[in-house]
Amino acid sequence: MKKYSMFSKMITRTCKRNRVNRPSKILLLIALAGFNACSGDWLDVVPDGVATIDMAFNSRAQTYKYLATCYSYMPSTGNVGSDPTIVGGDEIWTAVGYSTNYAAHNIAKGSQSPASPILESWGGMYQALRDCNTFLENVGKVPDLPMWERDQWIAEVTALKAFYHFWLVRMYGPVPLVRENILVSADVSTVKVVREPVDDCFQYIVDLLDEAAEGDALPTVVMDPAGELGRITKPIAMALKAKVLVTAASPLYNGNNDMATLRNRDGTLLFNATGDPEKWQKAVVACKEAIEACHKAGIELYYFPNTGLIKYSDTIATQLSLRNAFNMRWTSDIIWANTQSIADNIQVTSAPRLDIQWKNNTMMLRNIAPPLKMASLFYTGHGVPLAEDRTRNLGALYSLRTAQPEDNLYIKEGRTTIDLHFDREPRFYAHLGFDGGIWFGAGQTNDKNPSSLMYLGLKIGEADEIDMGVWKGTGYLPKKYQYFENRLTGNTASSQYSRTSYPWPLMRISDLYLLYAEAINEAEGPAGDNSSEMFEYINRVRARAGLNGVKESWDAYADNTKYSNQAGMRQIIRQERLIELVFEGHRFWDLRRWKTLPEEYQTPIEGWNLTVSLNDGTETEVNQLMYTRQMIFKQEFRLRDYFWPISNANLINNPNLVQNIGW
Repeated sequence: MKKYSMFSKMITRTCKRNRVNRPSKILLLIALAGFNACSGDWLDVVPDGVATIDMAFNSRAQTYKYLATCYSYMPSTGNVGSDPTIVGGDEIWTAVGYSTNYAAHNIAKGSQSPASPILESWGGMYQALRDCNTFLENVGKVPDLPMWERDQWIAEVTALKAFYHFWLVRMYGPVPLVRENILVSADVSTVKVVREPVDDCFQYIVDLLDEAAEGDALPTVVMDPAGELGRITKPIAMALKAKVLVTAASPLYNGNNDMATLRNRDGTLLFNATGDPEKWQKAVVACKEAIEACHKAGIELYYFPNTGLIKYSDTIATQLSLRNAFNMRWTSDIIWANTQSIADNIQVTSAPRLDIQWKNNTMMLRNIAPPLKMASLFYTGHGVPLAEDRTRNLGALYSLRTAQPEDNLYIKEGRTTIDLHFDREPRFYAHLGFDGGIWFGAGQTNDKNPSSLMYLGLKIGEADEIDMGVWKGTGYLPKKYQYFENRLTGNTASSQYSRTSYPWPLMRISDLYLLYAEAINEAEGPAGDNSSEMFEYINRVRARAGLNGVKESWDAYADNTKYSNQAGMRQIIRQERLIELVFEGHRFWDLRRWKTLPEEYQTPIEGWNLTVSLNDGTETEVNQLMYTRQMIFKQEFRLRDYFWPISNANLINNPNLVQNIGW
């Protein structure tokens, strides 16, 4: 794997755990981690493995290692096995047989349990917070650390502390806050902490981010791009604050009557029962300030620079703008990418073979796949939902249709698929692979000769037949994960998949633009003082995707003007987020904060019949067999599924903790 930064490499080194001696004055968070904090595990922050806190902060070099320790707890986003947002919801599915490897899939199937919570972060995040506090309490002792660098490191760790609290709140709701570490000598009543009201949790997170972003401690951009990409900057801290405030203002946390009975043992309410509209106003201000900070840092929507000796068509250039914005390293789109989590294996598990000579390659299992509901999510080519496009015959969506010359940069000319796959917006073709769909790249990029371009063939007997014994797939692949220059080399089972890995994007500028639009609409509707900016920023995202603005599209092709009222605009903004940020892990959290999981789970997980062989009849008969909808799984949603359960072990260790509703 190629090196992404000296900092990320150093982080990997410092993540090793060894048993060390600890002085009695070290501060611990025993109760928060279920008493596991004193198990003896510690970070190897000095070479001899017998670190004390004093040794860890006796020089700049040692303290830098401890700074890396604080970063080392960043969650493994984009990792199919450990990130709950990939296969833990309804956006991407996998085989039942892969549930052991992909633990999050058991969340999607409704198998979460307080006896042994799936992918819990309680212990790990509280250990992270303990180490962040230890850093903040001791960094002032370092004798050879310049003042400006000390202030920067303090700001970075303060922002990390905010992020780790935010991660816990999204998973568990109200949580104990770790303002400072608890002394080993503390009495039992001090150790047995309680959950704090969710509003207090969000306020503390915002206070930390304000503290981190204050003044000039954080740089606008990293000072050493060759070695420090991924470290906290002022735009990151401000964008994170914007996301936190939008989350705090959302229905799951703002006036949630469903959680009104969640109280501490002393009767303290943990959720507010009455919504506060002022929270949306605060989110508007934070989003605007974050956008300005990002623009100052040169963070803006990425467009493929179609200016080389070989210029691509507008169609392909648009697709490359959309694909590269996510899966190309450090484009201008990226506000924050997680250098602790490199998108490598996720490309292998979703990669196509594309060419019959590579059919026997067993390296790529292709064991993750979007369901049919995701193919229906994208707009039509007119920039409106399928169900609202007056030019679309909804009754013919699953009828067979053959690609014509005008389709040949989207669908293989002469290939028969279904009407659903035709005349869709550019993001449909940029981010989703389907039978007959053009897969631009993989060594074939002459778009002036469309017949030479790669395409997916998913029937048995074709290059991308999916037959893994336990699962046939859905008929779709998440193309968004694949850098367009990735390709197979060789034609044997052991052939290599040459791929370009990238740090997993946590926040992109289009995410922030859409958060801003959402906050404006919720605060004042589509006719308020800031409505022009609401439309401006959502339309910027749409323009990059080759679409006209909201008003123009709905006026021309829909039989409604829902953009003129708050409820209708809410639908538009939410669908725009789900499309623009598809497969990036945002849907998992967005559906929760919006409290729309029940209605989303009503649509089952479905796919196409991929057991069809090229020899199963005439071409028409084969296609008719393939395009038969297959029920894969019927998800169920319960109120308790909005939050993780606190493990039974932690509840036993600390009786002051109360369990989430339903668990």
